[in-house]
Amino acid sequence: MILKAILKINPNAEVVVRDNDINTIEWHNGTPEISKADIEAKMTELQAEYDAEEWKRNRQAEYPTHEECIHALLDGGDTLTELQAKRTATKNKYPKSGA
Repeated sequence: MILKAILKINPNAEVVVRDNDINTIEWHNGTPEISKADIEAKMTELQAEYDAEEWKRNRQAEYPTHEECIHALLDGGDTLTELQAKRTATKNKYPKSGA
């Protein structure tokens, strides 16, 4: 997470972080140092973004597969109706964040 935060702040940073410890950052090839406070703030922001998308990850895990969707479209009838019901149930179980 530390390295990801650094690269979000400076995508060209050349840096090594050992054991995911903010106190072990080594800046290389003239990369300007980023303060620990700025890195920690970016980490908090990235975690909040990740947490806000939990509904999306949960939905994806329970949605019908692409193969199931193709078969339902080709078969039509009850198969398609059942697939739509499964999708709707999943959407209701995991509503969009803030919705």
